Amino acid sequence: MARIAGIDLPKNKRGVIGLTYIFGIGRSTAQKILKDNGIDESIKVQEWNDDQLAAIRNSVNEVKTEGQLRSEIQLNIKRLMDIGCQRGIR
Repeated sequence: MARIAGIDLPKNKRGVIGLTYIFGIGRSTAQKILKDNGIDESIKVQEWNDDQLAAIRNSVNEVKTEGQLRSEIQLNIKRLMDIGCQRGIR
């Protein structure tokens, strides 16, 4: 089972779909990560070898994901609430 950014990816999904289980990575970012590392999108997660997995991990670490992204979103919401703008009130 592949574990990237603290998330266990489903092993029976295609690579591009499996990467979207990580908060902050959507379909286009997953496609870009796989393309940059020269990995076919249709290969399932369980078929990735260790070299491919390491390359994907390095690429995902460059993107803001999971805890980092969640805390940034919360800080942005708090800032909007503190200044009392319409978006912050809602």
